[in-house]
Amino acid sequence: MTTDHAHLAPLPALFISHGSPDTVVAESEAAAWLRQMAADLPRPRAIVVASAHFEVSGGVVVSADPDPETIHDFGGFAPELYAMQYPAPGEPELAGRIAGDLQKAGFVARVADKRGFDHGVWVPLKLAYPDADIPVVSVSVDPNKGPEHHFRLGQALASLGAEGVLVIGSGSFTHNLGEAFKLLRKGTRVAEVPAWVESFTGWMNERLAASDVAALLDYRRAAPHAVENHPTDEHLLPLYVAMGAAGKHGTARLVHDSAEFGVLAMTMWRFDPAPVAAAA
Repeated sequence: MTTDHAHLAPLPALFISHGSPDTVVAESEAAAWLRQMAADLPRPRAIVVASAHFEVSGGVVVSADPDPETIHDFGGFAPELYAMQYPAPGEPELAGRIAGDLQKAGFVARVADKRGFDHGVWVPLKLAYPDADIPVVSVSVDPNKGPEHHFRLGQALASLGAEGVLVIGSGSFTHNLGEAFKLLRKGTRVAEVPAWVESFTGWMNERLAASDVAALLDYRRAAPHAVENHPTDEHLLPLYVAMGAAGKHGTARLVHDSAEFGVLAMTMWRFDPAPVAAAA
C-alpha cells in the first residue's frame, strides 16, 4: 500500500453510533452530525469499518470484494430504505494487508470476497461520504469475545491512520432494543432519557475522557447498569476497535452526544494518535 500520506498528520479513529437504519433519512441530531463529519477530516484514501452487524465467531474476517453489495439487513422500514444503494468500491489489496497484520498480531484472520456493506457500514457512510467514491473495507467483530480482544484488534490497525486510512468503529453507545422498540412502535424518536441510561453513559464518557483503558475494558462489571444498556455487547465492541486504532497514548474527544427513543445513546467519539515528535 502506498504511503504518500506520510507527510500529513495521521487520521483519527472514530466511534460512531449508527442508530436505527432510518437514521439515513432522519432529521435527527445524530444524522446532522454525520452529514458534516467529513468536513472536519482530511479526505481519507480508504475507510475501514468494524461494524457491530458483521459478526463472526472464532476469527476475524476482512471484506475483500472489489464491488461490495449493499445489504438491507433489517425489516419493517419504509420502502425507500430498501432501494438505497452505497456503491463504494472495496479494496482487496488493503483487505489482504489488514488480514496479514492481524495474523502477525496473533489473530486468526482471513479475507472474504462475498461480503457486502451492512447497515452499520453504509448508513453512516451514506450521510458522511454520499458520493461513495472512497474504497471501503469491513472488519468483523466477535460476539463471543469481549472488549480486550477488540481493543487489541484495533491496535493491530493502528498504522493505518498514518497512511490516510480512516478507521471507524460503528455500533451503539447503548443498545437495549427491547426498550427502544416500545417507543419506536409509538413513532416517538424524541423521548426522555431514563436515569439508568444517563448513569451508564456518564460513566463511560468520564472514563473515555480520562483514557482509563483498564476500567473501560472491565465496563461490564464496573459501569453502572452495563447489562441493562447492553444486554449483549456486540454494539459496544466497535468502540474498543476505535480506541485501539489510535495507538498507545492516543487522546479521546467527545464529538457528539444525543439520544433517540430515550434509550439509544447516539454518542460519537474521536480518538487521535499521539503526535510524532519532530525529527531533530
